[in-house]
Amino acid sequence: MLLSHLPALQVVLPLIAAPICLVLHHARLAWAWAMLISWSAFGIALSLLNRVLSEGVISYHIGKWAPPWGIEYRLDEASVFMLVLVTTIGVVVTTFAKESVEKEIVKEKIHLFYTCYLLCFAGLLGMSITGDVFNIFVFLEISSLSAYALISMSDDRRALTASFRYLVMGTVGATFYIIGVGLIYMATGSLNIADLAVKLPAVADTQTVRAALAFLIVGLSLKLALFPLHSWLPNAYAYAPSAVSAFIAATATKVAVYVMLRVIFTIFGVSYVFGTMNLGPAILSLAIMGMFAASAMAISQKNVKRLLAYSSIAQIGYIMLGISFATVTGLSGGIVHLFNHALIKCCLFMVMGCVFFRINSTDIKDMAGLGKRMPFTMAAFVIGGLSLIGVPSTVGFISKWYLMQAAFEAGSWVIAIMIPLSSLLAVVYIWRVVEVAYFSPSPDGETAIKEAPVSMQIPIWVMVAGIFYFGINAEFTLDVARRAAESLLGGIVL
Repeated sequence: MLLSHLPALQVVLPLIAAPICLVLHHARLAWAWAMLISWSAFGIALSLLNRVLSEGVISYHIGKWAPPWGIEYRLDEASVFMLVLVTTIGVVVTTFAKESVEKEIVKEKIHLFYTCYLLCFAGLLGMSITGDVFNIFVFLEISSLSAYALISMSDDRRALTASFRYLVMGTVGATFYIIGVGLIYMATGSLNIADLAVKLPAVADTQTVRAALAFLIVGLSLKLALFPLHSWLPNAYAYAPSAVSAFIAATATKVAVYVMLRVIFTIFGVSYVFGTMNLGPAILSLAIMGMFAASAMAISQKNVKRLLAYSSIAQIGYIMLGISFATVTGLSGGIVHLFNHALIKCCLFMVMGCVFFRINSTDIKDMAGLGKRMPFTMAAFVIGGLSLIGVPSTVGFISKWYLMQAAFEAGSWVIAIMIPLSSLLAVVYIWRVVEVAYFSPSPDGETAIKEAPVSMQIPIWVMVAGIFYFGINAEFTLDVARRAAESLLGGIVL
């Protein structure tokens, strides 16, 4: 009986668990509770993944109200892929957070941190699993509002400004999204994604539907930080507590990309978006601009977290590049890069958390000689950096290779060449950090610096193991990504 309600438990469990952290009112107890919930959600996600891969699409009716009247949780290959990604990152970051959060957040606020953390976790899971466009908005706001609070909890006063900018830009994005939802409802009388996929073609040639598509894409582009709608992201990642940077960088923008996939391929359909409206060239252009412009901006950064933030904007460009091809290979490359980039950025931001834990800074100039003083931490940075560049045997190579294949299939040699060329910019900004850490002498008279606690090191090396494992044996992730791509391109399965 319980197994049949796992889709509901996936969201309800962290949602109900969040306020319990307030009741616990103790840092370590709140962390232990969050850890238990994260592992439980991870187990549920794996169970749902196994069911979908073996049995097919799962449709769960909330309150036993049948869709489209009731809210539906709908699980296919794409949605369970996101559930596994979010819960995996959740488990890893929660483990890392114990020492990191105690270092960076005032003790009296730590139980509030885990309350907001579980709310953000629940919101992201809800966006991934729901089959209702208004319900997506509800979970989007839950995750966003808690993310604003999480960012502002840093001791750095600049975090308040970063959080406020994120709030303003995020509110604009959410407003555009809900206007789009309202226009869709006006045209079809439905909010259910599967039902919309059936009803929209009959009214597709109307100003209302065209305006809805425009509002939805712009709103979601703000949320996923597509260049040039990315201005909220660099400061949000740079000044947030380290655990928050790692979690949001690996999940929030990725879930927003997933919602974009649903809007484009499931609700409106590939023929309408890329045929009738011909949005492929626009998405392609913005993706390529992001790949190069954001990487170029990363090179000039003095703070490594800001450097990694601009790198994230560039990597969003790669994901959107795969989407712009509107082919199975391109979409598979984009989806698998979504997963691979989450592993890489989670690893790199946790590395910066370890660095901050010991030297109270993430500026490049303050990392002189860290390669010798924190060898395991900096080795993880080098591995993550190599994967970001796309070196063979790492996950970054797999997804970039797939994107190049998609470009070749589309007959575009120019775009195929642009992918490794933009990766050369990653070589430059990663090398800047490596050069200072390994080839610059340590400051004279500086006290001995040692590695961060083991509880912070283990999650980093779990991510490193994932970078190598899924880079060498990519069969599983590529298979799930390809099945998700085929499902999205093939339309909704009723």
